Amino acid sequence: MAASVDDDFELNNQDYYSLLNVRKEATLEELKASYRRLCMLYHPDKHRDPELKRQAEQLFNQVHQAYEVLSDAHSRAIYDIFGKKGLEVEGWEVVERKRTPAEIREEYERLQREREERRLQQRTNPKGTISVGVDATDLFDHYDEDFEEMPGGGFPHIEINKMHISQSIEAPLTNSDTAVLSGSLSTHNGNGGGNINMTVRRVTSAKGWGEVEFGAGDILGPLIGLKVFRNVTPRCFLTAQCGLQFSPRGLRPSCSLMTARHLDQNTMGYLQWRWGPNSAMTTSLVRDTKSSHFTLALQLGVPHSYLMMSYQYKFQDEDQTKVKGSVKTGWFGTVVEYGAERKISRHSVLSATVSIGVPQGVTLKIKLARASQTYLFPVHLTDQLLPSAVFYATVGPLLVYMAVHRLVIIPYTHAQKQELELQRKSSATDIAKKKQEAESAVSTRTLACLIILNAWYGKFVSDTSQKQEKAKVIDVTVPLQCLVKDSKLILTEASKAGLPGFYDPCVGEEKSLKLLYQFRGVMHQVISADTEALRIPKQSHRIETES
Repeated sequence: MAASVDDDFELNNQDYYSLLNVRKEATLEELKASYRRLCMLYHPDKHRDPELKRQAEQLFNQVHQAYEVLSDAHSRAIYDIFGKKGLEVEGWEVVERKRTPAEIREEYERLQREREERRLQQRTNPKGTISVGVDATDLFDHYDEDFEEMPGGGFPHIEINKMHISQSIEAPLTNSDTAVLSGSLSTHNGNGGGNINMTVRRVTSAKGWGEVEFGAGDILGPLIGLKVFRNVTPRCFLTAQCGLQFSPRGLRPSCSLMTARHLDQNTMGYLQWRWGPNSAMTTSLVRDTKSSHFTLALQLGVPHSYLMMSYQYKFQDEDQTKVKGSVKTGWFGTVVEYGAERKISRHSVLSATVSIGVPQGVTLKIKLARASQTYLFPVHLTDQLLPSAVFYATVGPLLVYMAVHRLVIIPYTHAQKQELELQRKSSATDIAKKKQEAESAVSTRTLACLIILNAWYGKFVSDTSQKQEKAKVIDVTVPLQCLVKDSKLILTEASKAGLPGFYDPCVGEEKSLKLLYQFRGVMHQVISADTEALRIPKQSHRIETES
């Protein structure tokens, strides 16, 4: 609820201040002075033209409404926090109307603190993984003759036999130093343990960084590690790591060295050497393109040596669908895996993989990645190669996904699109209304004011020698209300937040800003360089009209 309040606050705040042409911190005396000046300017009796009189009357009423709100301390406090919606008597009443301005200010500060907490969460970059292992072998390896009188009516026994939870957060210390705190808890068949690690990383230069790791656990014991990364050439990098584990069996040193090189634009080659409890030499080739991902790896080591090959095809659709398959064989046996991955929402990706191995059996792995959190559900179906287990592991997830997608996901996304479309229509209506108000205000002002009519930005081609070159210009005209003070246009923070961005029409080339403005009823035009200060009005900008 706080998030929606924050959004409404950003969208609706400051309209009344801009209308009265005062700053947000304006005193009551400043409000009165601006109100009197605008009332004299927009008074309907000063205009004889029916259309101008109607527009002046509309603006006069808006100025009067803004002054009524801002001149009352209670109404102003509610408006500062909740915008125009907070002033409505019926509906959307977040706070009691009987609260004092001080209490409403406290509510505003609370919402600000919650927003800062969300920003801090983004800076700390929290990451987490939750894995829940399910043993469902009784579904396919169940023998009735071994359990003649099974309690529970003979239903298959499904249990959770292992769990793993890990979490990490980052804390930026300086521009080049970052501290990372991570921890994990694991349990398997009633036995478990955990560890906690503290890492301090320093970026030494644009080519490398180093980190020191300290860890402690209830099984393996304390750990001290050092890791260094270095870009050797623009196409090659090197990573070195060493550690010392203080286990109950004594010191257990370890060391690893990995080098990688770009073989071409889409292909990487890796070579890794590990020494320690699991010594091995591994080489791999990875090719990643827009439509596919291929990996070939060979490991020679103790206790495991293997050869692995995997391929992933990427569909060029909105849901970023991927299908994958892999084969891995070694001293432990042979494992074949196949599966699919699909984006189900803006921040969520769902994947399912079927693993068939000898002597591992059949396992269904379900993975859900939500932003920086990952949830894994490996379901072990059977210790044997049973066609029925392979069939249900393949067809079952497809049927469940199709049902959920049709009954839940499609209606939800359809409702979101409808809501977004309504917001777009509402925004278009508001922009048109604000533009009309600005035009009405311009038409009712005296001829002594300066009016910017149009603005263009980009590369203008005017030289006759460059006529064959095409101009690259975009229209950057935006209707805007701002504060005029000491011959300067001052934009408030809320006005800046509402400004739309625009792209660079000609990257790397010289650009200019072209303005068409009216001063004292006379049209003016000027082209200013991208880095040049703009000063208007000037007599030299005047457009001479033919008599």
